[in-house]
Amino acid sequence: MSRPIRATVNTTALSHNLRTVKALAPASKVWSVVKANAYGHGLSRCYEALAFTDGFALLNYEEAILLREAGITQPILLLEGFFKPNDLPLIDAYQLTTAVHSEWQLQALANFPAKKPIAVYLKINNGMNRLGFSPDEVLTIWQRLKVLPSVGEVTLMSHFARADENSIFLREPLQRLAQATTAISAPRCYANSAATLWHPDTHHQWIRPGVVLYGASPSGRAVDIEPYNLRPVMGLHSEIIAIQQVTAGEGIGYGHRYTTTAPQRIGIIACGYADGYPRHAPSGTPVWVAGKLCKTVGTVSMDMLMVDLTNCPEANIGSDVELWGAQLPVDTIAEAAGTVGYELLTAVTQRVPFTTLT
Repeated sequence: MSRPIRATVNTTALSHNLRTVKALAPASKVWSVVKANAYGHGLSRCYEALAFTDGFALLNYEEAILLREAGITQPILLLEGFFKPNDLPLIDAYQLTTAVHSEWQLQALANFPAKKPIAVYLKINNGMNRLGFSPDEVLTIWQRLKVLPSVGEVTLMSHFARADENSIFLREPLQRLAQATTAISAPRCYANSAATLWHPDTHHQWIRPGVVLYGASPSGRAVDIEPYNLRPVMGLHSEIIAIQQVTAGEGIGYGHRYTTTAPQRIGIIACGYADGYPRHAPSGTPVWVAGKLCKTVGTVSMDMLMVDLTNCPEANIGSDVELWGAQLPVDTIAEAAGTVGYELLTAVTQRVPFTTLT
């Protein structure tokens, strides 16, 4: 029998979250972002639950081809565009939409004899300073793209660095975008998950929800998405595999970074950082054990972590444990560990078996 650790993916919750997002932006089309293997949930497990989306957005050709060969006919957007000029035949063959963010990509498109014009998302660097053309050159780039025979519809695309914070941080980026694109007649796609939830003035023709589809918060705080009734899609579960009765003054785990101050009942859970649980999660990180909230103690090991069961006498060997999921939002665990839910969802390792729930 394999170890009791397991992950679940609730596709009904995924469909529910997409409907919720659509209702928030009823005048916009939706790119469902499924990059990073659907944020760690498994693209092959998720795409059917998102079948009523307007398009899929991702990074890898392998994932795009998987969708096309599965019968997906909606647009598929390559969020980082193509990486080499010889990628363009794949884009042409599978009718993909590509971001364009660099001069060399413009040159490659100009030299490519596409069988069918390629839809392009013109990326504007709006203060994120990762990818994109500066606002003052966007009009010129758009004009160049419009005359290329290899290019079809051009959509303006940007990204907000601080959409998960106060709306004051969007004022300047929005003004910059408006000034740079006044003379451009083209669809716009600006809103990520945070902007979709909290800044309806960014919705325009397309939105790009990502982590919210999976029931996690773009701010990293579970409380921020409570009003939207988003449902967690992934659950990470295991069991108690041993129990230790320790006296006061004993160390727990590697480095004895936790020392008991009174007698404690310590449960050992079959889950560790080799499964994707954050090693840097401190003592006190919440864990749901046998229907009750408990807390971790000591350093997370490769294959195990420890939890205080002193106030949970009903827990025994074999008791069910939820590391995150319906009772414990992934953002709650991430916040305790000083990271974000995105990282935990995408970090679950291959040795954890997944089960799809419908």
